[in-house]
Amino acid sequence: MDDKVFRLINQFTGRYRFLDTFMIIISKKLRYLFALILLIMWFRNNKHKRLTTFAGISAIITLLLTSVIKLVYFKPRPFLKKRVNLLAPVPSNKESTFPSKHTTLAFAIAISVLFYKRTLGCILSVLAFLAGLSRIWMGQHYPSDIIGSAMIGSIVALWVNFSSNFWDPFITRVIHTYNRFFSLK
Repeated sequence: MDDKVFRLINQFTGRYRFLDTFMIIISKKLRYLFALILLIMWFRNNKHKRLTTFAGISAIITLLLTSVIKLVYFKPRPFLKKRVNLLAPVPSNKESTFPSKHTTLAFAIAISVLFYKRTLGCILSVLAFLAGLSRIWMGQHYPSDIIGSAMIGSIVALWVNFSSNFWDPFITRVIHTYNRFFSLK
Protein backbone atom coordinates (compact mmCIF):
# COMPACT_ATOMS: atom_id res chain seq x y z
CA MET A 1 0.00 0.00 0.00
CA ASP A 2 2.80 2.40 0.96
CA ASP A 3 4.55 1.76 -2.33
CA LYS A 4 1.33 2.20 -4.32
CA VAL A 5 0.52 5.56 -2.73
CA PHE A 6 4.15 6.64 -3.18
CA ARG A 7 4.01 5.76 -6.89
CA LEU A 8 0.61 7.46 -7.27
CA ILE A 9 2.08 10.75 -6.03
CA ASN A 10 5.62 10.44 -7.40
CA GLN A 11 4.51 9.51 -10.94
CA PHE A 12 3.75 13.18 -11.67
CA THR A 13 7.23 14.37 -10.71
CA GLY A 14 9.04 15.77 -13.73
CA ARG A 15 5.87 16.15 -15.80
CA TYR A 16 4.70 19.53 -14.55
CA ARG A 17 7.45 22.11 -14.16
CA PHE A 18 5.23 24.46 -12.13
CA LEU A 19 4.32 21.76 -9.59
CA ASP A 20 7.93 20.55 -9.39
CA THR A 21 9.10 24.10 -8.67
CA PHE A 22 6.30 24.62 -6.13
CA MET A 23 7.18 21.39 -4.30
CA ILE A 24 10.89 22.27 -4.24
CA ILE A 25 10.10 25.71 -2.82
CA ILE A 26 7.78 24.21 -0.19
CA SER A 27 10.40 21.64 0.76
CA LYS A 28 13.36 24.03 0.90
CA LYS A 29 11.84 27.34 2.04
CA LEU A 30 8.81 26.58 4.21
CA ARG A 31 10.92 26.38 7.37
CA TYR A 32 11.97 30.01 6.83
CA LEU A 33 8.34 31.10 6.55
CA PHE A 34 7.52 29.28 9.81
CA ALA A 35 10.52 30.93 11.50
CA LEU A 36 9.49 34.36 10.19
CA ILE A 37 5.93 33.91 11.47
CA LEU A 38 7.21 32.90 14.92
CA LEU A 39 9.66 35.82 14.94
CA ILE A 40 6.89 38.30 14.10
CA MET A 41 4.68 36.78 16.80
CA TRP A 42 7.51 37.03 19.35
CA PHE A 43 7.66 40.80 18.95
CA ARG A 44 3.92 41.37 19.40
CA ASN A 45 3.26 40.90 23.14
CA ASN A 46 3.87 38.52 26.04
CA LYS A 47 0.99 36.24 25.06
CA HIS A 48 2.57 35.77 21.64
CA LYS A 49 6.00 35.32 23.22
CA ARG A 50 4.51 32.51 25.29
CA LEU A 51 3.08 30.84 22.17
CA THR A 52 6.36 31.25 20.32
CA THR A 53 8.27 29.69 23.23
CA PHE A 54 5.85 26.73 23.34
CA ALA A 55 6.36 26.23 19.60
CA GLY A 56 10.12 26.49 20.05
CA ILE A 57 10.12 23.90 22.84
CA SER A 58 8.00 21.58 20.69
CA ALA A 59 10.38 22.05 17.75
CA ILE A 60 13.49 21.37 19.85
CA ILE A 61 12.02 18.23 21.45
CA THR A 62 10.83 17.04 18.04
CA LEU A 63 14.26 17.61 16.53
CA LEU A 64 15.94 15.70 19.38
CA LEU A 65 13.43 12.84 19.15
CA THR A 66 13.83 12.67 15.37
CA SER A 67 17.62 12.50 15.73
CA VAL A 68 17.39 9.68 18.29
CA ILE A 69 14.99 7.69 16.11
CA LYS A 70 17.30 8.10 13.10
CA LEU A 71 20.22 6.80 15.21
CA VAL A 72 18.45 3.60 16.24
CA TYR A 73 16.24 2.91 13.22
CA PHE A 74 17.19 2.90 9.56
CA LYS A 75 14.80 2.68 6.65
CA PRO A 76 16.28 3.25 3.17
CA ARG A 77 14.99 6.14 1.13
CA PRO A 78 12.75 5.30 -1.84
CA PHE A 79 15.40 6.17 -4.43
CA LEU A 80 17.77 3.58 -2.91
CA LYS A 81 15.32 0.71 -3.28
CA LYS A 82 13.78 1.39 -6.67
CA ARG A 83 13.73 3.71 -9.62
CA VAL A 84 11.81 6.85 -8.70
CA ASN A 85 11.33 10.33 -10.07
CA LEU A 86 13.75 12.34 -7.97
CA LEU A 87 14.04 16.11 -7.66
CA ALA A 88 17.13 17.91 -6.36
CA PRO A 89 18.48 18.38 -3.81
CA VAL A 90 19.15 14.68 -3.35
CA PRO A 91 19.50 13.81 0.34
CA SER A 92 22.24 11.61 1.74
CA ASN A 93 21.71 7.94 1.10
CA LYS A 94 23.09 7.28 4.60
CA GLU A 95 20.21 9.04 6.34
CA SER A 96 17.03 7.15 7.22
CA THR A 97 13.84 8.08 5.44
CA PHE A 98 11.94 7.88 8.75
CA PRO A 99 11.18 10.23 10.33
CA SER A 100 11.12 13.25 8.04
CA LYS A 101 12.66 16.24 9.86
CA HIS A 102 10.85 18.67 7.55
CA THR A 103 7.48 17.14 8.40
CA THR A 104 8.00 16.60 12.14
CA LEU A 105 9.13 20.19 12.68
CA ALA A 106 6.38 21.67 10.51
CA PHE A 107 3.67 19.77 12.40
CA ALA A 108 5.19 20.49 15.82
CA ILE A 109 5.05 24.22 15.11
CA ALA A 110 1.67 24.17 13.35
CA ILE A 111 -0.06 22.25 16.14
CA SER A 112 1.58 24.44 18.80
CA VAL A 113 0.20 27.54 17.08
CA LEU A 114 -3.20 25.89 16.58
CA PHE A 115 -3.78 25.83 20.36
CA TYR A 116 -3.60 29.62 20.60
CA LYS A 117 -4.35 30.99 17.13
CA ARG A 118 -6.84 28.72 15.42
CA THR A 119 -6.89 30.37 11.98
CA LEU A 120 -3.13 30.74 11.73
CA GLY A 121 -2.69 27.23 13.12
CA CYS A 122 -5.00 25.82 10.44
CA ILE A 123 -3.05 27.64 7.72
CA LEU A 124 0.25 26.35 9.12
CA SER A 125 -1.23 22.83 9.33
CA VAL A 126 -2.09 22.94 5.62
CA LEU A 127 1.44 24.15 4.90
CA ALA A 128 2.83 21.34 7.09
CA PHE A 129 0.77 18.85 5.07
CA LEU A 130 2.21 20.35 1.87
CA ALA A 131 5.72 20.01 3.33
CA GLY A 132 5.11 16.31 3.83
CA LEU A 133 3.54 15.91 0.39
CA SER A 134 6.50 17.70 -1.19
CA ARG A 135 8.89 15.15 0.31
CA ILE A 136 6.95 12.31 -1.35
CA TRP A 137 6.65 14.26 -4.61
CA MET A 138 10.41 14.79 -4.64
CA GLY A 139 11.03 11.05 -4.17
CA GLN A 140 12.65 11.39 -0.75
CA HIS A 141 10.10 9.80 1.62
CA TYR A 142 7.35 7.21 1.62
CA PRO A 143 3.80 8.19 2.65
CA SER A 144 4.11 6.14 5.86
CA ASP A 145 7.21 8.17 6.77
CA ILE A 146 5.24 11.37 6.37
CA ILE A 147 2.22 10.12 8.31
CA GLY A 148 4.44 8.86 11.13
CA SER A 149 6.43 12.11 11.13
CA ALA A 150 3.25 14.20 11.27
CA MET A 151 2.10 12.11 14.22
CA ILE A 152 5.43 12.57 16.05
CA GLY A 153 5.40 16.35 15.57
CA SER A 154 1.74 16.62 16.55
CA ILE A 155 2.06 14.38 19.62
CA VAL A 156 5.08 16.32 20.88
CA ALA A 157 3.19 19.61 20.42
CA LEU A 158 0.17 18.16 22.25
CA TRP A 159 2.37 16.88 25.08
CA VAL A 160 4.17 20.22 25.47
CA ASN A 161 0.84 22.07 25.51
CA PHE A 162 -0.85 19.68 27.96
CA SER A 163 2.17 19.75 30.26
CA SER A 164 2.19 23.56 30.28
CA ASN A 165 2.36 23.63 34.10
CA PHE A 166 5.78 22.01 33.82
CA TRP A 167 6.98 24.51 31.19
CA ASP A 168 5.40 27.67 32.67
CA PRO A 169 8.26 28.60 35.04
CA PHE A 170 10.79 28.25 32.22
CA ILE A 171 8.65 30.18 29.73
CA THR A 172 7.94 32.92 32.27
CA ARG A 173 11.67 33.22 32.98
CA VAL A 174 12.52 33.43 29.26
CA ILE A 175 9.94 36.16 28.64
CA HIS A 176 10.86 38.07 31.81
CA THR A 177 14.57 37.95 30.93
CA TYR A 178 13.91 39.10 27.37
CA ASN A 179 11.67 41.96 28.53
CA ARG A 180 14.19 43.00 31.16
CA PHE A 181 17.15 43.19 28.79
CA PHE A 182 15.59 44.07 25.46
CA SER A 183 12.47 46.07 26.24
CA LEU A 184 12.48 49.59 24.81
CA LYS A 185 10.19 50.92 27.55
